[in-house]
Amino acid sequence: MSIFEIFLLSLALAADALSVGAAVGLRYCAPRQIFRLSFHFGLFQSLMPLVGALLGRLVLGYIRPYDHWIAFGLLSSVGVKMLISALRGASAKAACQEADPTTGWTLIGLSIAVSIDAFAAGVGMALTMSVTSLLVAVTVIGIVCGFATWFGIRAGKVLHSWVGGRIEAFGGLVLIAIGINMIRA
Repeated sequence: MSIFEIFLLSLALAADALSVGAAVGLRYCAPRQIFRLSFHFGLFQSLMPLVGALLGRLVLGYIRPYDHWIAFGLLSSVGVKMLISALRGASAKAACQEADPTTGWTLIGLSIAVSIDAFAAGVGMALTMSVTSLLVAVTVIGIVCGFATWFGIRAGKVLHSWVGGRIEAFGGLVLIAIGINMIRA
């Protein structure tokens, strides 16, 4: 696999992280929140193909029937929380300082949800790549995903400042839609 192909794969795998980052960035916009989400999404996006390459053949059969339901549950719960908050009219300044999805188990759950497809990609990469190429690939995937998440959060923050609180409700609906789309996939 060439570096260009690895980069294209990285962009494809980062699409969910970009979308979730944009939705989360509508409401959670403090610098620490942006860093945490970008770092963890990038980290998990690079670790999951590695885990997929190492354990995929053993575990994939057990996880595959449920992975979309797990992702749906995590994304939808954050989306519903954002939608309820938008309907209640919480202030944006207070939102950046309250408990948020960039901490604790929610952060870990979201990180896993956006990187489940990278696990499956890791299984395929292990069959076609040397160990050195695999390490290069997972590094590139993690970096691209981290930057895509950062960009998504920043874009969400800009949209929020232009449109106001209504965009948060839209972001919540987007997360729910992504979760529903994962069920259908």
